[in-house]
Amino acid sequence: MMYKLKFLGKAVEDLKKIDRAHQKIIKQKLLILAKNPAALKNNIKKIGGPGENLYRLRTGSYRVIFKREGDQLVIIIIRIGHREEIYSKL
Repeated sequence: MMYKLKFLGKAVEDLKKIDRAHQKIIKQKLLILAKNPAALKNNIKKIGGPGENLYRLRTGSYRVIFKREGDQLVIIIIRIGHREEIYSKL
């Protein structure tokens, strides 16, 4: 089964600000995430407190912050940004 990707408005804005070469890499990783999250298990890490269900996907110098939606096959992309600044944007 394939996950459905949903982007929040801020994530779309974040992606547009990134140069095209890195956009392409991020999009490729997101497609892999949608098809088979286990393939990226070394690049995915849970972040946030015990009540938060946030994860980060490492793509080079950039991070994609996302969450899985309950029992549905939906991944919500919350923010995308450079590793030095992304965590302060949450």
